[in-house]
Amino acid sequence: MSNRPVARKGNTPAAPEFTRPALAPGLLGAIALMVGLALLDVDAFTIVRFVVSILALIICVFAVQGKAWWWLIGLAPIAVLWNPIIVIELHGQGWVSLQFVAALIFIASGIFIKVPTKA
Repeated sequence: MSNRPVARKGNTPAAPEFTRPALAPGLLGAIALMVGLALLDVDAFTIVRFVVSILALIICVFAVQGKAWWWLIGLAPIAVLWNPIIVIELHGQGWVSLQFVAALIFIASGIFIKVPTKA
């Protein structure tokens, strides 16, 4: 069985029904969170906060476009907790654990959020 798209008349491939626009920001967010583990106690962690918060908000927009509202349950708290403007100070193993959980949410949302293509 081949993985080629179903051909319509004239041997032109069928247009995809959806895209995964949250995949790139999701992977970038997960990478930023893993880099952030090394910078937790350094002032440069503010840059990680900016990147993670902005990418979480971008993925929230894609979740709304794809009508995948349930992803907002995980993404909105990430945008708030990593917010660099009004900092919520968290320390210790709980914060390190949240870094890993947020990375998993970023990766999963990037894979599972599908936005329908416009015909």
